[in-house]
Amino acid sequence: MLRRAAGPDSAAVADVWLRSYTAALPTVVRAHSDDEVRHYFREVVVPSQETWVAEADGAVVGMMVLDGDMLSQLYLDPDWRGRGIGDRFVALAKERCPDGLGLWTFQVNTPAHRFYERHGFVAVEYTDGSANEEREPDVRYEWRSRDADVPGHGG
Repeated sequence: MLRRAAGPDSAAVADVWLRSYTAALPTVVRAHSDDEVRHYFREVVVPSQETWVAEADGAVVGMMVLDGDMLSQLYLDPDWRGRGIGDRFVALAKERCPDGLGLWTFQVNTPAHRFYERHGFVAVEYTDGSANEEREPDVRYEWRSRDADVPGHGG
C-alpha cells in the first residue's frame, strides 16, 4: 500500500533510505552520518516535502519524495526490490507530475539507470559530481508526458 508519510514515519523512512543506500551504492561515500540522515528526514523531508511510503506487513518498505517536479528520492528496502513497488512509485510520481519529472542518480548506479529508462526517462546531463555532497559523478534524467507537448494536453 502506498500512502503519504506522516511525522511518526520519519524514522522508518530514514531507515529504509539508509539500508537501501548501503546496499545499492557500496562504493559511494555518504556525506552524512546515520544520525544526520535521520535528523534530516525527521526535521526537513517528511514535514515539508511530498513524502510517500510503501507499507507491507505493517512496516515501511519503500519511500519516495517529490520536490516540485523532481523525483528527489526513491529508495526500497533491499529485501523488497523486484516486487513492483518502484514501478508503483514511478506511476504515482507521473500521476502527481503529469507534465514531466526530473531526477538525479549516480553514474555508478546502473540498475537505477535501467529502471528509470524502462519507465521512459531519458538521460539529459552527466556531471563530474562537483555539485553534489558526495562528489560522485551523477546523471540527470527527465521524463516528459507525450501529452505535455500536444496543444490542449498537459500544459
